[in-house]
Amino acid sequence: MAEMASLAQSVEKVPHSRIRELAEVAMSMEGVLRLYFGESNLPTPDYIKQAAIQALADGFTFYTENAGLPSLRRAIRRQYEKWHGVELDPESEIVITASGVQALNVSLRAMVDPGDEALVLTPAWPNGSSILAMANAVVKQIPHPLCGDRYRIDFEALEAAAGPRTRLVVYTSPSNPLGWVATEEDQQRLLDFCRARGLWLVADEVYDRLYYAGARLGEPVPSILRKATRDDAVVVVHSFSKSYCMTGWRVGWLIARRDLGVKATQLNEFIISHAPTFAQKAAETALECGEPELVNMLGRLKENRDFCLAALRAMRGVTVPEPDGAFYLFPKIEGLTDSFEFCRRLLMETKVGLAPGVAFGAGGEGSVRICYAAERAILEPAMERLGAYLKERRA
Repeated sequence: MAEMASLAQSVEKVPHSRIRELAEVAMSMEGVLRLYFGESNLPTPDYIKQAAIQALADGFTFYTENAGLPSLRRAIRRQYEKWHGVELDPESEIVITASGVQALNVSLRAMVDPGDEALVLTPAWPNGSSILAMANAVVKQIPHPLCGDRYRIDFEALEAAAGPRTRLVVYTSPSNPLGWVATEEDQQRLLDFCRARGLWLVADEVYDRLYYAGARLGEPVPSILRKATRDDAVVVVHSFSKSYCMTGWRVGWLIARRDLGVKATQLNEFIISHAPTFAQKAAETALECGEPELVNMLGRLKENRDFCLAALRAMRGVTVPEPDGAFYLFPKIEGLTDSFEFCRRLLMETKVGLAPGVAFGAGGEGSVRICYAAERAILEPAMERLGAYLKERRA
C-alpha cells in the first residue's frame, strides 16, 4: 500500500479553538444565551448597510489596490490625526485588510522565520499565538498578573523570556479577554524594551474606541503610535468589527513602519488580494458618519458592564476586576481547575454559553469570559442562571 501523505507539522501544532469548540455545541441547541463570541448582538447600523448598497449600485465590485481603496486609507489617516495627533502616510503606512485577524496574520508573517520566538502577553485572544505556530515560530506566553484590583505587565518575566531568537512582542489594549488597558507608562516601557533589543512591537488596538475611563465616552484609548516614531518597529492592527458592529463584513487595517507596510501590501496579493470593495466603501462611511451611533452604543455597553459586574461580585467565590475597555468580563472562580468542562456543563445544564478561560492561554485557566455586548434580556437571565449554578456547585 502506498504511503499516506501527511499534513504539515506546522498546522498539526495549531490547536482547535476552544471557544469555537464550545460554540459549535451551543449552535446545535435551541434557546442558548450566547455570550461566548466577541460581538454585539446589535445588527450593523442602517447607514453602513445603505452605504454598501449604494457602493454596489455605483459599481464598487471590482478589484482594488492590494493596500485597499485610497479613499479609505485617507479616512483612516484623518482619524489618527483627529484622535491621536499622529500623521501617517496612507500610501505606505496604512494597509487595508480583510479583517483584524488578517491584519495580524500578514504582520506576523512579515516578522518571523521558522524557529524565531515571539513573546505574547496573555490571557489573550488565541489567534495571534496560532498564527505564529502556523509560521513555525515559537510562542512564549507571558501572563498578566492580577495585582490587587488591576492586571499588570510582568516586565521581569519579559526580560527573562527574551533570547537571541526573539523577534517580537504582542500585546492587546484594551485586552480581550481582560478589559485591561495599558497605561502610558506601560506603553513606554514596552517600547523601550523592544527598542533596546531590536524587536517588533505589535499592538492589537481593535477595541480602542470601546473605552470607559476617558474624559468622556467616545474618547479612544491612547494609541502606542503617540509614543512611536516613524522609524520604530511598531505595528498596530485594527478592525471595523467591534466599534461599528461589522463582524461579518471582514474589514480591518494595519499601520506599520514603511518597509513592513510595503511588504504587507505585497503579501495581501497572495493571501486575500484585498478586502471586499463594497465593504471598504461601507467602512469609509462608518468612519465618517458613525460617531453618534458609536457613543450611543458605548453608553449601553457601560450600563451592561456595570450590571454584570455587580451581579458577579454578589456571587460567592467570584473575583472580577473592573475593566476599563472592550466588552468582556473575566471573572476568576474559586476552585475552578477545568474552565472548559465548567463551561460545557453550564451550557448543557443551564443553556448559558460562556467562553472558557483556558482558551486564552497562560493565566486564563480558572476564569471564564463573558461578553456583555448582548441585550439586557439575555444578560439578566444569564447572570441569574450562572449565580444559581455556582451556588448549586458549592452545595
